[in-house]
Amino acid sequence: MADLARGADGGLLFEGASLAEIAARYGTPTYVYGSGAIEASYRAIDGAFGSRPHTVCYSVKANPCLAILCALARLGAGADIVSGGELYRCLRAGVAPSRIVFSGVGKGRAEMAAALRAGILMFNAESFSELKALDEVAREEGRRAPVALRVNPDVDPRTHPYVATGLKTSKFGIRHDRVVEGYERARALENVDVIGISCHIGSQLDSLEPFAESARHVGALASLLAEAGFSVRWIDLGGGLGIRYQDEAPPTAAAYVEALCAALGGLDASLVVEPGRSVVGDAGLLLTRALYTKKADDARFAIVDAGMNDLIRPSLYGSFHAIEHVADVGREEETTDVVGPICESGDFLAKGRRMPRVVAGDLLAVLGAGAYGFAMASTYNSRPLAAEVMVSAGRHCLVRERGTFEDLVRGEREASF
Repeated sequence: MADLARGADGGLLFEGASLAEIAARYGTPTYVYGSGAIEASYRAIDGAFGSRPHTVCYSVKANPCLAILCALARLGAGADIVSGGELYRCLRAGVAPSRIVFSGVGKGRAEMAAALRAGILMFNAESFSELKALDEVAREEGRRAPVALRVNPDVDPRTHPYVATGLKTSKFGIRHDRVVEGYERARALENVDVIGISCHIGSQLDSLEPFAESARHVGALASLLAEAGFSVRWIDLGGGLGIRYQDEAPPTAAAYVEALCAALGGLDASLVVEPGRSVVGDAGLLLTRALYTKKADDARFAIVDAGMNDLIRPSLYGSFHAIEHVADVGREEETTDVVGPICESGDFLAKGRRMPRVVAGDLLAVLGAGAYGFAMASTYNSRPLAAEVMVSAGRHCLVRERGTFEDLVRGEREASF
């Protein structure tokens, strides 16, 4: 993991900040993000394009933390959003509306109107019915809706089926054999401007070929559309570049961008990419403390204070996250199930993990948790949300307060009928 090292006392440091000190000050469970790692990841992707016209739109769903959005906005990043709430966050953080693309299959009319009023770059429309709704909302708002149609290229991303979004069985996008029809329909609408084409095939990809195949497919469609008289000024190739959780070997940012540009050739259009996990995934970890240990037959359990409500990826996807002792405990390794306090048998952070023995009170760091960690957290079992902390050059700062019991019932009331 980026910028993780052990200090003179053997304790883990993240970008020079003591994780033990952070846990002592802010409690656990707590998410910790490295601002230096986030900035470096963004700059690696943005800089790889060189002079080719492009916009890097950070995929907000990966981690919508306001402090992260503010940091990226200062670097000039755009944003890929999928809801009105994400639009609100981006505008609050100072992301330029002209660098925001609105994706997602279920945009509501109020969300469309808010995005039109903000002046976003474009909507990635995913169905003919959405196009019709966009036209109607734009007419009501007295504006024109800039649109790219999201094509479903039927490319196998070779990833977990839950995060594969470009197959013909997916709910996302318009079938590639109906794209020209879609553009003809869009051109006939009075309040829609067709300015581009988009796609997104999946998440946590560790091979260049699916990206290149998708880019070639979209590039061919863009050329076909240009010949038919459509103005394809923007080509949005989505995101999906993976990170290393265990033994994956994902491409570098430079190799990823080179593959996309080579596949598109000399097409005269500005490119959009939507990285999320590759920007923040390796720049975040989850601090949790062991509460108890127990043995059952041949299994040994370490029960910690972070559960599937805090980090659902292991339970939902069977995902691997490396787990490190924050202190240099120097104990023999054991096979351990690291489990949470949630009343579900599927509540675990690791199963059958070989690691130094865990005892009650130990502080653990769950690595690679910067993407789809807090973003997917819930208050299941009425557990308040974790705190979030940002670190940089040995300093740390609370960027989200820990949830409270009062937060759990805010907005609720007794029935009055």
